[in-house]
Amino acid sequence: MMNSITIPHSLLFLLLKRTMAIIVILTVAMTSMAQDRAGKTSKRPLVVFVTGDHEYGSEATMPAIAAALEQHYGFRTKVLKAYPDYKSEENIPGLEALKEADIAVFYLRWRRLPADQVKHIEDFLKTGKPMVGFRTTTHAFNYPKGHALEQWNAFGEWAFNSPPGWGGVNKHTHYGHESSTDVTMIDSVSNDPILHGVGKSFHVRSWLYQVLPNYPSNGSKALMTGRSVNPNTTKAFDNPVAWTGTNRYGAKVFFTTMGHPEDFDQEPFQRLVINAMHWVAGKKIPKKWAGPMDIHVPYRK
Repeated sequence: MMNSITIPHSLLFLLLKRTMAIIVILTVAMTSMAQDRAGKTSKRPLVVFVTGDHEYGSEATMPAIAAALEQHYGFRTKVLKAYPDYKSEENIPGLEALKEADIAVFYLRWRRLPADQVKHIEDFLKTGKPMVGFRTTTHAFNYPKGHALEQWNAFGEWAFNSPPGWGGVNKHTHYGHESSTDVTMIDSVSNDPILHGVGKSFHVRSWLYQVLPNYPSNGSKALMTGRSVNPNTTKAFDNPVAWTGTNRYGAKVFFTTMGHPEDFDQEPFQRLVINAMHWVAGKKIPKKWAGPMDIHVPYRK
């Protein structure tokens, strides 16, 4: 038969007191750690990508950019896609995420979203938060004449230009699918932080968009210009391919007419995009480049 052990009440009280103290310390530490994690998360800008195009595979290239921003540059991201696939012109689920976004990135082409979905975009615009746009976002929407949302056909012009930037048009043309583009930094803005590490010139597969005179408007700042290689006309002329500005809602904006999937294979273009994301976020351009991204998305046509 085992002998029972009697613990004095004073010792029990001391043990209980110390245990309670340890519990309190652990609770405070765990709460502090949770608050610290929450604080760090809240300091990381949330970028919401809105994608939907027929041609350039934005539903694949934008997640690659988003992944790099998450892994290397201190951003949070969310990518929205047309549903059930990129050919769906009338549905991009999840646009309510723009309510929480610090930055919105648009890569759209000829969408006809319902009014309730467009309202989420409109509400974001009115916040004056920064925006980034790619290529076919110059003609993001394609509502028929007389439609209640017809003015959104000019979304690219008035959302990614400095005021007045509201011409009610979505005019654009290019120099043929067999052409490509030599891109050159504009010397007068070579010290712009977005151009850090990009290099003075590079070549992209994108056929040059003729955007002048609608883009960029007076008050916007052209950063790089493009010259068409093997154009389908003798009347081709140089056009801006990347610019910044402040739109009518007070938002910092960056726009590029580049965005062919093969462009994303080019390290200078990757750096331009990553730098632009930092610029619109108000973050310092990273001194250390995390290295080229492995982005290989096929062109659809």
